[in-house]
Amino acid sequence: MTDLSRFALTGMLVGSLLGASSAVAQSPKHSPAADSGTVATPAVAADSGTAATPAPTAETAAANHVETLLGGLKISGYAEASYSYSTEPSGTAIVGRIFDRIQDQAMLNGLVVVLDKPYDTGKLTAGFHAELIFGQNASVIKSGGFSLGDQGDIPHLYGTLNIPTPNGNGLQLKFGRMVTLMGVEVIEDVVNPNWSEGYQFIYVENFTALGLSAEHKFNRYLDVQLRVINGWDVVQDNNNRKSFMGRLGIYPDEKSSISLVGYLGPEQAVDSTADRYGINVVLNRKVGGTTAVWLQGDYGREQANAALPDPTQDAKWWAIGGWLTHDLTPAFGLALRADYFDDQDGARTSGVLGFPSNAGLKVGSGTLTANIRAWPQVLLRPEVRYDRSDLAAFNGNKDQTTFSLSAAYVY
Repeated sequence: MTDLSRFALTGMLVGSLLGASSAVAQSPKHSPAADSGTVATPAVAADSGTAATPAPTAETAAANHVETLLGGLKISGYAEASYSYSTEPSGTAIVGRIFDRIQDQAMLNGLVVVLDKPYDTGKLTAGFHAELIFGQNASVIKSGGFSLGDQGDIPHLYGTLNIPTPNGNGLQLKFGRMVTLMGVEVIEDVVNPNWSEGYQFIYVENFTALGLSAEHKFNRYLDVQLRVINGWDVVQDNNNRKSFMGRLGIYPDEKSSISLVGYLGPEQAVDSTADRYGINVVLNRKVGGTTAVWLQGDYGREQANAALPDPTQDAKWWAIGGWLTHDLTPAFGLALRADYFDDQDGARTSGVLGFPSNAGLKVGSGTLTANIRAWPQVLLRPEVRYDRSDLAAFNGNKDQTTFSLSAAYVY
């Protein structure tokens, strides 16, 4: 039996066991906390611009921020700590991971503070949005050309100018540092279906970008976002050309959404001739009031350049992932994720986050997370995750199992 066959069989067995006990998971906020209505979700998720995190409802917004005396300025956020243990660590590191990357140690993931000054879409108004992270998560999402030290970062910091439009939705012009338009998962893990981040979030997408975004909601069925940016995960551009990213959001009905994202631009230092380009697709469907399903597909390519493992040929990668969430009660839900990533030339994984140097790597995982909301404002998340690769990437073995526990206070 091949490695990939074993991985597929493992996924089928996990799915069968979950189905026998009622196919459970938690229902995310078009990510996790939204539909549960129990744990307040930090306002950052509402303005991230991804398909996974639409704006919170009025009831949610009222519960998850502090109104300041400064003319409607809102403050929200969360504090989080965690512990992870892998069966196949590489020294003190868990291979391939970011927020759960440290073996057999408690982590102070972050104190996250969100500042938000909303704008009125029906008027000529302005607002701003900022997020500060202090803690061990900050060190792995930092951008080139900007530093608050090893344990601090500002993934969101932008102003918004709203221009009224006849349909009342306005045209928003945003300038500053913003998170990616791609994917289901976001930096703020408390609003993700699972606690750990999947391979698509880590290796296929950018985290942040600095630039200009133009955004408009045409009607209840269609919206668009267009960006000109300095590049992936840089504040100061590392070459002489800009990059582009755009998203089309389609909403067939109140329970379904489709997100189509495309990107193009040079991302290597000094080299302005080698473009990186690709597409990201996210499908979401809510089933009843307690269940939700996501599917995400990615394809990317980078033109030959000196930074690639083989500088003479284009690098290619693709990935697919699926999420199923279900709330058994308002205080308890489960989330299941399965993902697969084929880094065909090693351009995204070679020597990165503990993976060995390689000219191609295939890796996948299956993750089960319990989302426990028994205490007001608290999200407790025990998780078990299984990873398998076609290379001996995990301490000389092809697979590893990780057990984790995260606790977050959301305010």
